[in-house]
Amino acid sequence: MNARHHESHQDLLDHFDSAGAPCETLDAIIVPNGRPAAYLKEAITAAKLLDAHLVLLCSMRADASSAALAAKREGVRVTAVDVDFLPDGVVPDFVTDRLLRLSRFHRPVDTSLKRNLGLLIATFAGWKRILFLDDDIKLPNPGDLAAAAGLLDDHPVVGLANAGMPDNSVVCHALRDVGGVQDVFIGGGALVVGEPAFSSFFPNIYNEDWFFLLDGLRLRPSAVTGTAWQYPYDPYNDPRRARGEELGDTLAEGVFGLLDNGRGLADATKRYWHEFLRERRRMISTTVDRVRSSAIQPEQQARMVAALKASIGRSHLITPELCVQYLEAWQSDCLRWQRHIGELRRDRRGGLGIDGALATLNIGHLAQPGIDGRISTGSRRRPSWARPAVPA
Repeated sequence: MNARHHESHQDLLDHFDSAGAPCETLDAIIVPNGRPAAYLKEAITAAKLLDAHLVLLCSMRADASSAALAAKREGVRVTAVDVDFLPDGVVPDFVTDRLLRLSRFHRPVDTSLKRNLGLLIATFAGWKRILFLDDDIKLPNPGDLAAAAGLLDDHPVVGLANAGMPDNSVVCHALRDVGGVQDVFIGGGALVVGEPAFSSFFPNIYNEDWFFLLDGLRLRPSAVTGTAWQYPYDPYNDPRRARGEELGDTLAEGVFGLLDNGRGLADATKRYWHEFLRERRRMISTTVDRVRSSAIQPEQQARMVAALKASIGRSHLITPELCVQYLEAWQSDCLRWQRHIGELRRDRRGGLGIDGALATLNIGHLAQPGIDGRISTGSRRRPSWARPAVPA
């Protein structure tokens, strides 16, 4: 079995020129917002151009009141939600969360929580076509979104091609920076999603958007069109970034490597993961050697080597048994989420609009609507996702 790192997964996608694609409308643009309102310019512009409802799911440095006000000033229909204070149980507690919560692999971030909340809001509201857009993405041509929405009849998920800073893991960045071949893939930063894919969810792990593309067994029909730009960032700024990515990068690259070879999750056995982990560690070690022998400036070399050592150190804590266990837990979560979404649809609780969706989810008190300017507060308890993790 070919258990190695693949430079590209582009052959898994259908590629379309946005100029020739049919156009459709978007019901909503959903932004997992963690930055100040100034970073929402692209989302606000796109929402205004496409007449889509803008949903801002705010935490960290984002403020729901400021975010909603920025959009309202541009005449955009907007709802901003203070995600830090969600009541327990709004988004299901997943088996994958419990598996990692007390381990070194736990990631105390809320991106997946926000995206799953966005899917629930869309389901209750009765929306059919939504865009997930990160607040560090630039859209050179917002009209590409209409083209992406037009492809949803045959492809439940359509990503915009990233022409900016490659949105890769630290390991993949380092491989590219020493002259290796490393492609990018579509991701949640600019992802148009049709209603059939609402039955997928985002697990709380690095590369959660790659797992979202799967239906539990195989890759959903997925396409790429148009262009998005990822703002630059420094992947080597903190070795903890590499540690936090390693499990998710290993699992996603391993699974998508199987898909590249025409295989499926049934082939993700302990034997496969034993071989894949060995090859991944060899690849990281080789990349360290290439960094040290390169013409890269010594200070940058030191930062890259520190990040790669953090990756391989965390990799040595990953066992084939853990990989199998995580995928089994993830498949269980897939079924649970699908049942959850199915029950919502069977109960005919969809089509409530944004206000009805927020009320049904019991989070209306956390929202800053874009109509009457109400500012409301939630209970000031610390969210469960932000509880301290086991030290790295």
